[in-house]
Amino acid sequence: MDQVSPPVTETPRRGPNLPSWTLTVLESFDVTPKMRRIVFSVENIDRFEYKPGQDIVFFLNDPAGGHGRRHYTVRAVDRDASTLSVDFVLHGNSVGPNFARSVKPGDQVEVKGPRGRVVCRPDADWHLLTGDETCIPGILHILETLPTGARAIAFIEIEDDSWKQDFETQGEVTIEWIARGKAGPSSVMIDRLSTLALPDGHGQALIIGETSNVRAQRHYLIERGFSRDRIASEGYWRPGRNGGHDHVDD
Repeated sequence: MDQVSPPVTETPRRGPNLPSWTLTVLESFDVTPKMRRIVFSVENIDRFEYKPGQDIVFFLNDPAGGHGRRHYTVRAVDRDASTLSVDFVLHGNSVGPNFARSVKPGDQVEVKGPRGRVVCRPDADWHLLTGDETCIPGILHILETLPTGARAIAFIEIEDDSWKQDFETQGEVTIEWIARGKAGPSSVMIDRLSTLALPDGHGQALIIGETSNVRAQRHYLIERGFSRDRIASEGYWRPGRNGGHDHVDD
């Protein structure tokens, strides 16, 4: 069983005055059948300060003429090329997927950020990451940017194997793709966590996905000995709601 970690100051929540950016589409392509990547050019990208796992807020036109506010995790940043990449899950007929399907080179979009607290703590001896399809971009970016030798265990629940992606990392990573059929509230991740022997040392858990699943996993890990300050958790979505994230702190 892991030990209680030393006190640490958590990354503070960002207020509403997030930096604004104009992104210009360079290219877009399908990474997997239901995941589309858009590569944007960014002026003054040297000023874009973020941590892997954080997201940016897109303001996308909705059919009513307003702006749909959507959060998407940063997938990659190439400072030499002045580019930022974002992966979009192509689910349903809503502003995010429709934007990803229809963009063409030269199109521009306004975003704000970065924001989000689901980031790695450098003082942790190991990291546990869990999520679903919507979390693949964030989880893989975190794993790809781990320092040499950093330890991580990742569980990603997916509808089927078509969601799997290859990645490279300098960390010591174990990843498991868990097929579970349709997305939504379920016990799939809790069932898997119940069989996991926690490594020794001071661990950190990064829990993202459907809000009720995230909350259930947070409570379960606290029962197993995690202190609340060692769990970064955020609900990316929940049935019946379009847009926005839920802070899961209870």
